[in-house]
Amino acid sequence: MAEIHALQQLEQKLNQVILGKPEAVRLALCCLLSEGHLLIEDLPGLGKTTLAHALALSLGLQYKRVQFTNDMLPGDLLGQSIFLRDTHEFQFKPGAIFSQILLADEINRASPRTQSALLEAMEEKQVSIDGLSYGLPKPFFVIATQNPLFHAGTNALPESQLDRFLMRLALGFPDLQTEKLILQQDSGQSRLEGLTPCLNELQLMALQQQVLHVKVSDALMDYLLALVSHSRQQPDCLPLSPRAAKALLRATKAFALLSGRLFATAEDVQQVFPSVAEHRLNPGGARNGQNLSQLLLRQVPCPL
Repeated sequence: MAEIHALQQLEQKLNQVILGKPEAVRLALCCLLSEGHLLIEDLPGLGKTTLAHALALSLGLQYKRVQFTNDMLPGDLLGQSIFLRDTHEFQFKPGAIFSQILLADEINRASPRTQSALLEAMEEKQVSIDGLSYGLPKPFFVIATQNPLFHAGTNALPESQLDRFLMRLALGFPDLQTEKLILQQDSGQSRLEGLTPCLNELQLMALQQQVLHVKVSDALMDYLLALVSHSRQQPDCLPLSPRAAKALLRATKAFALLSGRLFATAEDVQQVFPSVAEHRLNPGGARNGQNLSQLLLRQVPCPL
């Protein structure tokens, strides 16, 4: 299909902007196709904001960036009702959340009250202000970045907030060869300036619908459920919920579609499982430095 070809072109363009991170680029696109939301956790300066901006530009979607701070209020993000003296009526003024791609930059610098303002929007695709509900644009995709918790002024996201993110990624440092290339190409002109849209919003939504029709065999479904069930028997991690199982299934299908297939394989499950499961199994990321998702993948036999 034309959309699949355009999707592959999009991935190639993103890899020209985010150098040396093809796995992260593919998983970010996978999250977008899954109609989920993406959390990128890493040190400042590793390309988190650039990835979000590149996605927006290459999709031609409306994009807004919000810098979260400790004095930010929910109304600054959602919007608020303003009293008009001329008409003696209240008029709702939409906030930055009314965009197709929202970059919530350094989300864990905001107070828990402001963080929780995102919950309804991410789950229900709407916000409620003064007893009225307002629908958000379609598609609606939140990319949030957060700094490690040892940084000053950060507030850990609660488990309920983390669970609203379909995936969590870490870009990490580039290898020396890639970093040398980045420095050599640093001419003062951003690589983002050359990006042009590869997909429009209608094509993107068509692809998101196509993800639902990717075939999953009974044996593969059993393998996916075995991973989820095994997490519920472990004493040293939080169990994966049915919502997490649905997220894993959707991400598996999206990863298969990104690979040009209309059927999923066990490898698709294994590729997306760490990004979908780790922040749910181990929210604080501090359980003896263990990667619990990889541990589950090793413990649960793959029958396929």
